[in-house]
Amino acid sequence: MTDTTTYRTLDVPGATIAYDVRGPLPTADGRPPLVLIGQPMDASGFGTLASYLTDRTVVTYDPRGLGRSTRTDGTTRQDPRQQADDLHALVTELGTGPVELFGSSGGAVTGLAWVTAYPQDVATLVAHEPPLVRLLPDADRALAADARVGAAYAERGWGAGMAAFIVMTSWEGEFPGGFLAELPDPAQFGLPTEDDGSRDDPLLSDASKAVSGYEPDVDALRASTTRVVLAAGEESLAIITGRTTQALADLLGSTVEVFPGGHGGFLGDEFGMPGKPEEFAARLREVLGA
Repeated sequence: MTDTTTYRTLDVPGATIAYDVRGPLPTADGRPPLVLIGQPMDASGFGTLASYLTDRTVVTYDPRGLGRSTRTDGTTRQDPRQQADDLHALVTELGTGPVELFGSSGGAVTGLAWVTAYPQDVATLVAHEPPLVRLLPDADRALAADARVGAAYAERGWGAGMAAFIVMTSWEGEFPGGFLAELPDPAQFGLPTEDDGSRDDPLLSDASKAVSGYEPDVDALRASTTRVVLAAGEESLAIITGRTTQALADLLGSTVEVFPGGHGGFLGDEFGMPGKPEEFAARLREVLGA
């Protein structure tokens, strides 16, 4: 397949969604398009993974208000249910019928909301490490730790907030009481110690609270016509996103498919934290059965 990429936009209520189509529509081989989504990461993080999937038509997009997508609805709040509506409109615009979907992190949460609301849109969802914090047995302590990350950002700026986030998301096992009561020094992670005054980071601000606070409709997922595959990185199984994935698998009576690398195992060098994208793509093919 020729690796041609077209950039497109779609107007939806309160936003203009930017998306990319790599390959032909309708697809050349009759397989459904493969949609890759993240949150708060936009399409820019999927370039390397898509480069290992050039035999398929691949669609990526920027969630409303992120990357190239703009919004006019007067808020910065990222809501998985609203993004599900946006993606339903996108797939309707593609006109290809049900798609296959890989969603990572907050994108996996959006994927769960999408197949709950519009199961006819998605044949298979691979939900990679959805941060469903409320499903954890130590949810109260995890939410308290997350609140301290937000407070560090609000009070001290990006470097302090990101340092706290790194400590939280790399912790293995259940969170002890009072976790992050003492905040880490940003300098130990090579992060800035000065506060630049900005408070609009989509990860550290309150904008994404509806993502980590999302509670999936387990009954709807069990009854869905969509095949739901839960996945986690081999390096992530003991950290918060691996544990949330296992918690959802337990509720659904399913198992967790293990992928190469960690939370960003699909990444190339887009953000200076490369994973294992070639191996990840091969594992994704295996799980999708293609």
